[in-house]
Amino acid sequence: MSYTINRIIKNVDFEEADKKVREVLGDHGFGVLTEIDVKATMKKKLDKDMSAYRILGACNPTMAWEAIGLEPRVGAMLPCNVILREVPDGVEVSAIDPVASMTAIENDELKQVAGKVRDMLSEVVRAI
Repeated sequence: MSYTINRIIKNVDFEEADKKVREVLGDHGFGVLTEIDVKATMKKKLDKDMSAYRILGACNPTMAWEAIGLEPRVGAMLPCNVILREVPDGVEVSAIDPVASMTAIENDELKQVAGKVRDMLSEVVRAI
């Protein structure tokens, strides 16, 4: 079982890819709630250099509302993380597979919601 949905955007600038990812997330009903610049954090905390790497915490409010209504503790697994990572050919975009992350919770209705979100995130990654 794969835990992520992946795609490499070839020959693109990191910031351009970030802008496109945010745009496509918005087109599919997701907003970005959190942002972690891993490259800057590693430099600041460890004085280590690395390629551009950013984690976006993406949320579809309708799906989050439904999931929290089914299982209030699911918030520990939200929002859905989408990463952008600079690679030699361009930028790799990876999204968490919500079905895989929800396997720890025994709730069939929640797994159905997670399946819908996985389909939505797959569409996002394909549309980039």
